[in-house]
Amino acid sequence: MKRIKTTLILMTCFLQSGFAQTAEELQTTAKSFMQQGDYTNAVLVLNRAIQMEPKNIEITKNLAMGYYLQKDNNKALELIKPTLDREDADDQCYQIAGIIYQQLDMVKDCEKLYRKGIKRFPVSGPLYNELGELLYSQKDYTAIKFWEKGIELDPDYSKNYYNACKYYYLTGTDKVWSILYGEIFVNMEPLSANAPEVKSIIIESYKKLFMDTNIAKDINDKNKFSFTAAFIQTMNKESGAVSTGINPESLTMIRTRFILDWAKDYELKFPFRLFELQKQLLQEGMFDAYSQWLFGAAQNLAAFQNWTIAHAAEYNNFTRFQKGRTFKIPAAQYYRY
Repeated sequence: MKRIKTTLILMTCFLQSGFAQTAEELQTTAKSFMQQGDYTNAVLVLNRAIQMEPKNIEITKNLAMGYYLQKDNNKALELIKPTLDREDADDQCYQIAGIIYQQLDMVKDCEKLYRKGIKRFPVSGPLYNELGELLYSQKDYTAIKFWEKGIELDPDYSKNYYNACKYYYLTGTDKVWSILYGEIFVNMEPLSANAPEVKSIIIESYKKLFMDTNIAKDINDKNKFSFTAAFIQTMNKESGAVSTGINPESLTMIRTRFILDWAKDYELKFPFRLFELQKQLLQEGMFDAYSQWLFGAAQNLAAFQNWTIAHAAEYNNFTRFQKGRTFKIPAAQYYRY
């Protein structure tokens, strides 16, 4: 009889432990539901988790996002708003609150929120990006100042490069940085849905850059010692190579000569991770494949596909290299101003 009682107690304990999930386990379950697009079940599970740990800010953020994705924005705001004054708040709390404010069409409140968030987290690339996007949506073109600040202070956050690249291209105000920010972005996010668009912008920006036979004509005493002037002066040496037009092949030749000249004349004065990558690809025999990846499909998809078939080993070698790296920009390499 004693044995039976012991067995029953052990079975009861086993069953209880099987059903008593921790808050962390519930979060994992909820994230799985969110990834499947099942926001109702995600919210259901997170409500259990927050009962267990009501002060857990990660659960609060996830639950607010769950309600937002369910389009219950008032409930989402009710949850996230108190976190903004907590000592353990992070910039993500402000991001989540911001998208909820925008969904509720509370634009002024959202702008104040982002500015408050930037004061509290002055090196948050995401907050500079969000504020820039909000301003740009209101046709306030001071947005570029915030994207630039985000690039300067948080250089590994990719979205500011994307928006700055598009801004300079669409406004026609800076061909050089439309090219450079665009190439940085596609290296940071090679699989992004925005990558094809940005690759097209880069090649079109090169066409616009070489529209003048002398692209260095606007360099003056005020800017002649800048990074941008160095780029233009070095690129201007290759102006004659565009007489057959801009295409992946001509750009490969132009950029090969450019990087060799840059390494000789400016590499020590203006160290720049993007040009270091290009130099590495040249040295390892992958620059042609990189150029095709960057420009080929944007210029002529059929020709690009034919090239990858004809140079399969070369292209496969590059794609293996591409998959095995993470592209980052060091903090001290901001040269826009």
